[in-house]
Amino acid sequence: MEIERKYLPAGDAWRRAVDGPGVLIRQGYLVSGNPCTVRVRIKGDEAWITVKGARIGASREEFEYPIPVGEAEIMLDSLCGKPLIEKTRYVVKRSDAVFEIDEFHGENAGLVLVEAELETEDQVIDLPDWIGEEVTDDPRYYNSNLVRMPFAAWSAGR
Repeated sequence: MEIERKYLPAGDAWRRAVDGPGVLIRQGYLVSGNPCTVRVRIKGDEAWITVKGARIGASREEFEYPIPVGEAEIMLDSLCGKPLIEKTRYVVKRSDAVFEIDEFHGENAGLVLVEAELETEDQVIDLPDWIGEEVTDDPRYYNSNLVRMPFAAWSAGR
């Protein structure tokens, strides 16, 4: 079960909090929608195929399996919808939560999202002062929707 809350950062102060360098992620979607989403992802020098169920609140079922990077590259290039999601992921570990900060590139450049990975939906966490508005329930910020309506199109008024 994946349980996460999504936030927009309040400025760039998050950059001073990150633990180490970021990791480049390329991902695409073989299937996107209800009742499930099937994603291919290359993160650093590893790759996975992930099946995610429908979101219920901040939770959804998630099944993830490692696959060869070469096969993931073929799937991303020839089978996944475009544009691909390209982002650098940074991590901030705190005593009560792990925050993953995604700085998007390509057609989603300019967008930065913070995800808090939780143990339970009702887990109370102390949000750092560099976290702004919560967007967990705003579907525009789902990675699968950023393929259909990239962030660049938002500012273009489309």
